[in-house]
Amino acid sequence: MNTEDHLRAKLRKIEALFAGATTVGERLAAASALDRIRARLAQAAAAKPPVEMKFTLRDGWSRQLFVALCRRYGLEPYRHKGQRHTTVLLRVPESFVNHTLWPEYLELSAALNEYLAAATSRIIREEVYRDAGEVAER
Repeated sequence: MNTEDHLRAKLRKIEALFAGATTVGERLAAASALDRIRARLAQAAAAKPPVEMKFTLRDGWSRQLFVALCRRYGLEPYRHKGQRHTTVLLRVPESFVNHTLWPEYLELSAALNEYLAAATSRIIREEVYRDAGEVAER
């Protein structure tokens, strides 16, 4: 399994974790995991009305991941004219954000950052110069 396949498998496991999968069979059923999360979102919306929440993400990569995750669950992220591109607004039940969306985003972001950091270091070592370590302190 190459590193990209490993990353994809890790991302699927993270999704299954936040969907509440309890068996190996459930972890393999990505479609049912997505349905469970969407059902949880609908229950949260029925229990307490959605509120507008503001998310300020550190860079374009983080924003792209967060927006894709929101859209996966049928949410419609937006921003107001004049807001920074790293700002995302979302009308969503706060409990869904606190218990599912944000924790899953953090896990996915950490996995992607680890992969991107390793790939960047490898490419720099192979294509620019093999010693890309930290600079000496004086």
